[in-house]
Amino acid sequence: MGEAWSAVDEARQWRRLMEMGEIGAIAGGDGAKGVNRACLTPLDRKARRLLISWAEPLGLKPSADRLGNLFLRQEGSDPDAAPVLSGSHMDTQPNGGRFDGIYGVIAALEAVQALREAGAAPRRPIEIVAWTNEEGGRFAPGCMGSMAYAGYRPPDAWDAAEDPDGVRFGDALREHLAAEKDLPRRPLGVVEGRAPHAYVEAHIEQGPRLEAEGKDIGVVSGIQGSRWFVVELTGETAHAGTAPLSLRRDAVQDMVRAVAALNELMRDPSDVLRFTVGRIEVSPNTSNSVADRVRFTIDFRHPSAEVLTERGDAIERTVRGAVRDCGVSVTERFNAAPVEFSPVVTGAVERAAAAQGLSALRMPSGAFHDAQFMVPLCPTGMVFVPCRKGVSHNPAEYSDPAQLAKGTRVLAQVLAELAA
Repeated sequence: MGEAWSAVDEARQWRRLMEMGEIGAIAGGDGAKGVNRACLTPLDRKARRLLISWAEPLGLKPSADRLGNLFLRQEGSDPDAAPVLSGSHMDTQPNGGRFDGIYGVIAALEAVQALREAGAAPRRPIEIVAWTNEEGGRFAPGCMGSMAYAGYRPPDAWDAAEDPDGVRFGDALREHLAAEKDLPRRPLGVVEGRAPHAYVEAHIEQGPRLEAEGKDIGVVSGIQGSRWFVVELTGETAHAGTAPLSLRRDAVQDMVRAVAALNELMRDPSDVLRFTVGRIEVSPNTSNSVADRVRFTIDFRHPSAEVLTERGDAIERTVRGAVRDCGVSVTERFNAAPVEFSPVVTGAVERAAAAQGLSALRMPSGAFHDAQFMVPLCPTGMVFVPCRKGVSHNPAEYSDPAQLAKGTRVLAQVLAELAA
C-alpha cells in the first residue's frame, strides 16, 4: 500500500471539522467557538446525517446497532474477514469544543478516503464507528455504546438513567432509533456478532504534554482507571433566619465536611491521582433556606488498579464518617479498570510516525475513551495529537489543521497495515 497515507487532504478534513462544529455551535470567551451537541438529540442526528452524506458517495455503507452506534463500512477484498475499526464519538460536553471525539470520527473517514484515492486495496474491511454517548454529559455514565458493544454491560443496563430534564435513556434511544429506521440494523458487537480484528482511535490529547515537549504524535500506551460515584445527603430544610445552628440538619454543611474528608483521603504528593467533585445539586436551592438535600458527583482516576480499588472502596466510609447530621447514600455508577494497549497497535503507530518523519511520545491517557472497552476484544490503541495548552471540554479547545492532518496520516498508515 506504499505511501497511501500521503493522500490525506488537510484542507478537506479541516472543512469537515468546521462544518460539523456548526451543529450545536456555542460561543466561548475571547471569541472561541465551541459545541453543545448532546447524544440522542436532534442535533446529534443532524451530525450523523452529515457524516453519512460524506461517506455514502465514497461507497461506504452505513448501519447502526440497537445502542445507536453508527458504522460506515469500507469493504475489503475479503468481505468475510474480521474488520478493522476506527472512530470515536460525536457527542460533546455541554460546554464542549470542536475537536474532542469528532476528530477521531472525521480522521477515520479522511484516512479511509485517502486510502481509496491512493488505490489501496486492503484485504480486511475497515469500519468507521461513531459510538453512542461517550461523554456521559446528558446520560451518565459515558461510553454506553462501546460498553454494550463489548459486552461489558447488558444493552439495557442504562434504560432508566435520566438526563437533567427527567428523560430516560431508554426512551431517548427508542426515539432515536425510530428516527433512523431507514438505516440498516446490524448486530450489537460481540453480544450478537463477533469481535473485530483491531480497533484504533485518533483523538486530541486533552492534556499539555505533546505541545510542551514539541511532539507531533502521542503513542498511547494505555488508559488510567476511573470510578464515578454519586453521593446524596438528606437533611431537613428550615428558615435561615430563625433556625438555631445547633438544631439544623444542613445538607450543604455536611457536604463541605464530606468533601474535606475526601480531599484528605485522596491526597497524593506525587500528583498522579485525579479526584474531582464536578457537579453539585442543592435543594431547595434558595438563599434564605437551609438545604435539605445535596447531591454531588465524584470522579476518581488513577493508573494503578490497586490504588483505584483501595481508595475508591474507602469513599463511602469516609463520607459517612465525616457527615454529622444527614442521611447518606453513596452509589457507584461507573467503574473501569486501567488498561494497557496492544503492542500490535502501539508498534504500528510508532512505525507510522517514524516512517513519516514525525516526532512521537509514548504516553498514557488520563481521560477515558471508548478504546478502553475494546481492549478485551481485539488489539487496541490510540493516536494522540497536540491540543493548545491542553485545554479540552471547553470552547477554547483547539488543534491546528496541520497537527490534525499529521495524526490522520499516521492513522491511515496504521489502518493500511492492520487491514493488509
